[in-house]
Amino acid sequence: MAGMQQSEAQATRNGVQALEQAFTGIQNCRRDVENMKFNLSSGLKGTDGKAFQDLLKQWDDQAEVISRNVMSMVDTLNETLKQQGMVQGASNEAINQAYSQSQSVFDALRG
Repeated sequence: MAGMQQSEAQATRNGVQALEQAFTGIQNCRRDVENMKFNLSSGLKGTDGKAFQDLLKQWDDQAEVISRNVMSMVDTLNETLKQQGMVQGASNEAINQAYSQSQSVFDALRG
C-alpha cells in the first residue's frame, strides 16, 4: 500500500513539474510574441497593422487564460500532494496505534 501511495505521489509530482514546464514555455512564447509585436509595429500601419495588433491581443488573452488554468492545475495537484501526505500520516498513525495495542495485549498475555 505504501509503495502505491509513493508511486501516486511521484506521479503527482511529475505532473506538477510538467505543468510548471508548460507554464514556463507559455510565458516564453508570450514574451517572444510581445517582442515581435514591438519590432513589427513600426512597419505595419493602417488596417493591416490594426488587424495584426488585434490578432496578437487575442492570442495574448487566450494565452493568459491557458496560463491561469495551468497554474490552477498546479495548485490542485499540490493540494492533492498535501492531502496524500496527510493520508499517509494517518495510515502510519493507525498502524502504530494498532501495533501498540497488539503489544499491550501480548504483554498482558505474557504476564
